Amino acid sequence: EAFILKKISWGVLSTAGIAQKEVLPAFKRATNAEVTAIASSSGIEKAEEVAKRFAIEKVYDSYEKLLQDPDIEAVYIPLPNFLHKEWVIKAAEAGKHVLCEKPAAINAAEFKEMKAACKKHNVLFMEAFMYYFHPQHERVIEIVDSGEIGKVTYIQAGFTFFLEPERRENSIKMSEEKGGGSIFDVGCYPIHAIRNILREEPKTVEVKAVLDEKHHVDTDAVGYLTFPSGVRATFDCSFNLDMRNEYRLFGTKGKITVPRAFRPDHHGGEGQIIIEKAYETRIETLNSDQYRLEVEHISQAIIDRKNELKHTTENTYHNMRVIEACYESIRSGKTISL
Repeated sequence: EAFILKKISWGVLSTAGIAQKEVLPAFKRATNAEVTAIASSSGIEKAEEVAKRFAIEKVYDSYEKLLQDPDIEAVYIPLPNFLHKEWVIKAAEAGKHVLCEKPAAINAAEFKEMKAACKKHNVLFMEAFMYYFHPQHERVIEIVDSGEIGKVTYIQAGFTFFLEPERRENSIKMSEEKGGGSIFDVGCYPIHAIRNILREEPKTVEVKAVLDEKHHVDTDAVGYLTFPSGVRATFDCSFNLDMRNEYRLFGTKGKITVPRAFRPDHHGGEGQIIIEKAYETRIETLNSDQYRLEVEHISQAIIDRKNELKHTTENTYHNMRVIEACYESIRSGKTISL
């Protein structure tokens, strides 16, 4: 008998760079999802051009109109951080499931409201931490659990890239009002990775940052976290250094380095895990398509009417709490207890 493969119909709110570069191509590669509509709030021409490039059939000149389309089952929201809350809630009210770019909100209280709206309207919400879907991280946890590098008591993670001076003037990454800053943009990844690899939440957070004199956002930050188990962690993020996206775990018998932690897609999807002990080094590689896996994961959950996602709202909420504590520490100059 004929097996009909179900595909979830997605709409995209905005023509953001991340959507065009990474996520729309991933939807094309996904087996259970397709983007059937796109909306732009800043003139329809840009949306029409993107729609043409990705063969998206419907184009709307407002986000509202897209949300009113009864054929759309879910929406992807790559809007600037400060707009997430408004549009996630509106999408939930329209009965659409949501995949929302990271960080999910500007603070934990905002996210609580978003989570409540999704729950009330019975729609799935997932924050788009695509790196989390790459199998290299589960493999790291497996190696740690095997005891191979002994007892892990320190973890270090960083995500940096160079934001060209000419791009800074008009970049939302440099806008305080729009939820810019290096912690919101890239620091949220090392924070997320540290929490998820350790499988516990930090008890204290202390962060030092370099603030841009003109734009008042953090262009660089270094954080120190302590955990109930006694593990210590540091993270750093920056707009002023070359691309680096990694984490390292240090144990009593060895260390693990994951040099392509967040963007293995820059290496054709190849993740790398380097295990070093006294006199030996081993490199394991794992290949995967993390953006596609993210899209397929939430689409499959919608098809199966499953309420449990691999990346949970609980996980997102805790990450938001840590990010919020980071900014509180920067402002107050103090160590913040969670």
